[in-house]
Parts: sequence; C-alpha cells; structure tokens
Amino acid sequence: MMATLCRSVALAVLLTLVSAVDRGNFKSCQQSSFCRRHRAVKPGESPYALLTNTVTVNDAGLVGDVINENNRIVFTLEIYPLKDSTVRIKINEKNPIKPRFEDPYALVKDIHGESFEVVDQSAQGVTVKFGSHRAVVNAKPLKIDIYNGNDLVVSTNARGLLKFEHYRNKPGNEEQPAEGEGEPNALPADDQEEDKDGLWEESFKGHTDSKPLGPASVGMDISFVNSKHVYGIPEHADSFSLRETTSTDPYRLYNLDVFEYEVDNPMALYGSVPVMLSQTARHTTAVFWHNSAETWIDIKKLPDSNVVSSITGFFSSGETDPPQVSTHWFSESGIIDVFVMLGPKPMDVFRQYAGLTGSQNLPPLFSLGYHQCRWNYNDEEDVRQVHENFDKHDLPLDVMWLDIEHTDGKRYFTWDHYKFPNPLEMTANLTARGRKLVTIIDVHFKRDNNYFFYKEVHDRDLFVHTKDGNEFDGWCWPGSSSYIDMTNPEAREHYSDTYRLDRYKGSTLDTFTWNDMNEPSVFSGPEITMPKDNLHPGIGVEHREVHNAYGMLFHESTYEGHLKRSDRRLRPFLLTRAFYAGTQRSAAVWTGDNTAEWSHLRISQPMLLSLSVTGITHVGADVGGFFGNPDANLLARWYQAAAFQPFYRAHAHLDTKRREPWLFDTETLRIIRKSLRQRYQHLPLWYSLFYENELTGAPPMRPLWASFPEDEATFGIESEHMIGSALLVNPITEPGAVTANVYFPAGVWYDIEDLSMHHGPSHKVVSAPRDKIPVFQRGGSIIPRKDRVRRASTLMREDPYTLVIALDSDGKAQGTLYIDDEHTFDYRQGKFLYLAFSYEGGVLTSKKIDPNGSYDTASWLERVIVIGLHKQPTKVSVNSATVGTRDLESTFESGSATQGSQLTIRKPGVSMREEFTITIH
Repeated sequence: MMATLCRSVALAVLLTLVSAVDRGNFKSCQQSSFCRRHRAVKPGESPYALLTNTVTVNDAGLVGDVINENNRIVFTLEIYPLKDSTVRIKINEKNPIKPRFEDPYALVKDIHGESFEVVDQSAQGVTVKFGSHRAVVNAKPLKIDIYNGNDLVVSTNARGLLKFEHYRNKPGNEEQPAEGEGEPNALPADDQEEDKDGLWEESFKGHTDSKPLGPASVGMDISFVNSKHVYGIPEHADSFSLRETTSTDPYRLYNLDVFEYEVDNPMALYGSVPVMLSQTARHTTAVFWHNSAETWIDIKKLPDSNVVSSITGFFSSGETDPPQVSTHWFSESGIIDVFVMLGPKPMDVFRQYAGLTGSQNLPPLFSLGYHQCRWNYNDEEDVRQVHENFDKHDLPLDVMWLDIEHTDGKRYFTWDHYKFPNPLEMTANLTARGRKLVTIIDVHFKRDNNYFFYKEVHDRDLFVHTKDGNEFDGWCWPGSSSYIDMTNPEAREHYSDTYRLDRYKGSTLDTFTWNDMNEPSVFSGPEITMPKDNLHPGIGVEHREVHNAYGMLFHESTYEGHLKRSDRRLRPFLLTRAFYAGTQRSAAVWTGDNTAEWSHLRISQPMLLSLSVTGITHVGADVGGFFGNPDANLLARWYQAAAFQPFYRAHAHLDTKRREPWLFDTETLRIIRKSLRQRYQHLPLWYSLFYENELTGAPPMRPLWASFPEDEATFGIESEHMIGSALLVNPITEPGAVTANVYFPAGVWYDIEDLSMHHGPSHKVVSAPRDKIPVFQRGGSIIPRKDRVRRASTLMREDPYTLVIALDSDGKAQGTLYIDDEHTFDYRQGKFLYLAFSYEGGVLTSKKIDPNGSYDTASWLERVIVIGLHKQPTKVSVNSATVGTRDLESTFESGSATQGSQLTIRKPGVSMREEFTITIH
C-alpha cells in the first residue's frame, strides 16, 4: 500500500513538473532554516576575533586561532598566498566533535604556493605581502582586506556577517565535549535568542530532514570595493550583471531539476559554480567559495554614502569611502574556504581560476558542429530518415541524439530490441556520412535484479544509502530506482568500466554520452532531489555535504569510461545537465529544460555568459526551446543565435510537434540553412578558441568587458557577446524585430555580410531583417574560415582555409589558427600546428606560435580576404619555401565612408603547415 502511495505521489509530482514549474516544490529562503539564521545576522556586531598571540608562520602561509567571544568557541584561520596573484582563506573548527567535510572534488592537484613575507604583526593584526599584493588581517573584529597594489579590492567580514555554526551534541546526549567546545547540550550564548526551528530536523512538503549534528552552517560577507557590477554564480535564469537581493530571495546554489523554469529570478537550477567576478575600470577580481553544500548568496550594492569604512571596517557615512558590492555567502555545512583571484584583467582571472579547477579539455571538432536531438526519435527508421533529410535539404549535421526511449524499459546501457534492434548498423550508417551518435545515460538505475547493471552494483553494495543504512529507493523515469554512490572510487571504477564496448553492447567508439537528471533528480524526493540525510558510504558523509558535486562525479566517471574504451587515445565528448566547479574538465553543459518563448531565447544569452566566465565554456541552450512549439520566426532567430554560441543543439519535448527544419516553410528553411552554414564556416575559429581555452582558461564566448575592460559602458551589456576578441554578436531576441540597437566599443567594426562599417565607442541602430543576425568583425583581427561546407565537419578536415583580414585604423590585423587531427590526444605529443597571422604594412605573414608543434595537414590556403584597404593594390604576390615567389590573382571592391572595401586574393596555394608571406603592393 505504501509503495503504491509513493508511486502515486511521484507521478503527481511528475505531471505537475511537465505542465509548468511549481515554485511550491522548491524552498524559499524563509523555508530554509539556515538561510533564515544567516540573513538574521546583524551587521556591525561581529563577535569573531583573531588571537594574535597564536599566529604562526610556516612555509605555506599564516595560521592562527579565531575566537567567537560570545560562546568562546575557537576556530582556525589559515591564509595561503598562491601563485598567479591568488590568495586562499580558510576558517574551520579547531576541535570539532568530528572532522568537518572539505570538498575534495573541485580543485586540481597542483596548486602551488607563492613566496610571501609578514611585514607587520601586532596586537591589532597581521599584514602578509605576496608579490605586489597584501592581505591585511584586522584582529578585532576579524576582517581580512585584500589589496592589489595600493588598491583595496576585496574585504571579508567587513559588515560583520561571519557566522560559523560549530558541531555540537544533541540535547539529551551525555557525551562530553572536546576541549574548547563549551556545553554540548545547550545552545551557545549567541544562539539563545535566535530562530530555533529546523536546528535538529527540518520538514518540507511531507519530507523530514534529520540533522544528527544539528546546525552546522557557515557564512561570511565578501565586499568588492569600488565595484558596481558582479557576475557569475550560475545557474540562474537571470541577468548577467547580478541584481540586488535586498527585496527578493538570495541567489541559491543547489542543483535541482526544474522543469520549464521561469526567467528573471534567482531560483536555483541544475548546476552550481560558487564563483563571482567583479569588474571595474581598474581591476577584475573574483572569489571562489569552495563549498559543495547548498549555498545562498545575498547581494547588496552600496552607494558612496553607506559603505565599508577603510578605518573601522564597518558601515560609515564617510564621504571619501568608495562604492562597493557587498555579497553575503552562506552554506549549510562544510567549512569557509575562499579563494580570491586578483586579476588585474579579465584574462588574468580566467587563467587564475583555471589554475585552481582546471580548464576545458579541447573537445573533438565534431562536438562544435550541429546536433539534432528529440525526446525521442522513435526507432532506427526514424533516425535514418532524419539524417537523410539533412542531406536532402543540404543541411550540415554532425550528431544524432537518442533520449531515454531508446533503452530497454529505461535500463541504461541497453537498447529497445524492437525499436533499435541493430544499433551497430544504425551507427555505421551515421559514421559512413561522417556523423556520430549520442545516447543518454541517466543517474538513476532501475531496481530490477534481471537488469545486469543494477544487480552488479547492488551485489557490491555501491549504491547510496538511506540514513538507516539501507539502499536508497527513489522514483524517477524507470520507476523504483537506486543511485550509485559516486563518492566511492570502487563505484566510479565499475561505472566507467561499463562503457567498454564489450560491456555496453551496441555502442561503438563513435557513440558518445549525455548525462541527464544528475542533480540528482528524484521525483519522490524533497525538492525533486535526494534527501540530504542520505548516506554516501564511499566517504562516510551525508548527501548534504556533496549534493552540488554529485552530478560532476557522475559525468567525470563517464569521461573516464570514454577514455578507457579507446585506451585513452580518443577525446571524449559528453553533455551534462548538473555541474559544479571543475565540470569543465570533462563535460559540456546546456541550460536545461527551457521553453519555446522569446523570453527564454533572451535569457539564454546571460545564462551562457554567466557559465562562460566561471570556467564552464562549452555551453549552449536547446534551440527552439525544449517545451512548447516555436513558431517559424522564433525558431529561425534561435538557430541564428545558437550558431554563434559554443554548443549548438536542437532539442524538443516528447509532446511537442516535430520541428526538423524541412517541416517549416521554404523561407524559414533557407534561414536555418544559412545559419548552419555560418556555423560550419567559422568552425576553425571556434576550434582555435577552444584550444586557447585549454591553454589559458579564456572562454570562447565572452562578455564585451573581457576585451574592453576599461569601458564601463560594456559592464551592464548582456544582449551582445564576443567570440574570442574578433566577432561581436547581437542576437535578435524580440518578436518582429528587424533592427537592433548595438553598442560598438572603441575601434572599427565590419558587418560580416555587407561590410557596413561602424566606429566606436557608439550606439547604433543596425538593420536585422528576418534572415540576418547582426555579427561584426573587429578591425585589427584575422579570422580563419572553411567555406566549403559539407554534410559533416569530419568531412572538412583536409579542406582549404580562407583568411578574413579586417584592418584597424592603422592598417594592421592579427589572428591565430590551431590545426590537429580533431579527435585524438596526439596533439599533446606535439602533433599540431599553432599559427600566428599578422598583417602590417601590406604584408601578411604566417608563423608558428609553438615551434614544437608539427602536423602534416593536407589543408592549404584557398583565399585571403582583406577588408578596409584604402586603395586598390597594383599587385599581390606570395612567397614560401615550396611555392617560391609568384604573383596572385585578386579582385578589389572599393568601399566608402560607411562600407569597407574588399580585396579577394585567390588561390595562394601555400600549405597551412609552412610559413609564408603574402605582399600587397
């Protein structure tokens, strides 16, 4: 009877989710006890003080005791200066009744310390100098100011909101406290008058969360001084420049399955990256709140008259004090572990964060092409007809996707024997045309002893447990399901082994993976996810400690499985919905279950920028919206926008109308074809940017301020973005719009279609008819293209290149191109070409950036286009070791005051693997 009731409840929840988001399924701050407690902390009354006589210095940094003077609990403060202008601040209990959990998953292993010196130490505090930076620790009340040179950029606990709830024994427990713990069976003095509801257990919509260690949250305010704009902390369907939360809930980081999410609010979605960036004309600064538990962030923007005083550290009305963005971070458990990255420029912060959590591994080129997905393509014949229609209608396609219905009763790693009886033959038909297949593997596994994967994991006791030690039984797509304990190395090893071709029968080396529902989604659970008091036997902690990292552990194991099946030779590709800091090391991300509405097309832009600046760079949104039925205009505009975003996939819900491009009118089909061709032409640019992303952490999709960090007009712009530093894109996201108001930063900009010329800084209204997305090449850039668009990117590997040179006002330009085999790891053994192009004084040169790279490409230079020449040349010649010196054919189209000229140089004929010069006389 109880099982039937649970199933009924779960199905009712599912039906609610499918129809629209029910905000009542998810907690508000008021319904979260630790959120209420931290929001109730009064500024300016901090009881925490550094005991300066305990401060010691070792090779790594500074260590000292901090006391809460209200309850006499002692904590340990650690400050570690790190390489590349970064500093780490940790606060932990000194003598906890059990060790507190510290997230081991986000950071890369090699984080190196920086040399430093203590330049001042007294009863008032300590100053640590590292490089050109300082960390100034004020003892009472505790406050840590971080300086970049002489500029104060970040201040912690400046408002006095630090709160660290120590572990304690539950009232009635007779165990004695550890030294320094105070009385275990009573609340400490500073807690006597606070909200006691939810301290030891908490209920929400019929679910009760037990808390055997009681309240254990941590929180602190972090102020960005002289700042008016902060960004990051994805994932939220909200503005790029984060809003104040004084009149709303805080931004929440708690991975949740939210169907048909609403836009323009701070509700938590599928992933969590606790990283925030501040941008000013002088400094780019970032903080990483290293904690995988549920986290909330309040934001308050303080004007000049009500800011942190550089003297007292608390609110003042000093006329000389600078403005700031004050943020308040609080997590349900764990410790305070904060990394401050000091820039000073955007590219520096991107590199510094990549040094902490890693960068995006270079994806295989096909993953940057176009992907076609639907829940669900019905059978093998449906798959065959769809990809043949792409050829029939001259539409490039790289990947076909299969959702949950391709499996045998939603048992992952299996196939429906009636609908997909010959998966190897089906995949071979795709690969014969240069295409790949993606299948879905979700995080829940059907509880069925006849299902090989469930039985194997069950027999080895590798699933997540309930608080009572039993195997957890949750409800998801297969019905009764268990969830593998990804904190257990043995479980990760077994799961990744299942991707071997002899285990995942019907898969091939051209079958790739989509990890969905890995928040984890549990239809029968609190907030549609796993109970927090579930246990992970692998490391012996409650689920609350690792919730936001759980999905990442799953997709990292998928990545490892792909490596194993190819003997670590081929680059994996996988897509994940849930993510955390470090996800970029192994997966692409999409923005989840969006809707076929203009507002969702609009919000995809700030959502993708928020992901990009926090390290998650291979990102996209479902073209057309997952839910609902887009009209032809919305669909066409979405294809245009996504063609200039990193991950390009169309996807649709089971109950939507079929929407393959050829099912629309001739004009819409033409527009979609044009968008797809633009994407494939620019694949060399995208691929080069992703290589540079691996090297430096710089995202391929960037906010304007990444290229123009001193231009304050760019700080609030989210309707435009840059691709690298060369292309400015302004997607059309309003129904019926045929113009766009574009902000052009300093320089000259050329429309990539009609070469109309625009000078910045300026706002201009530009034409954007239905078949055009406003895209502009920056004067001073050189973009590599491949203009022979074929049915799949893999068939373009050895095709020739075109270089598009857009001259700046000084007649100069530069760019880069990266070439390798596009799918193996051989590039890490030097099999690549990384080229620099430079144009100055009428001479185009190509040289190797990395002389250690060598790759025997058959690609050659087919065409050079030079935009912005002031006069027609008399002659064009090429020189290289293999072709010698010879004259080239060219044509010239003169420009005007509003349109750039175009010189087209035909068939230079040089190999891309050799250095060459082309001279315009």
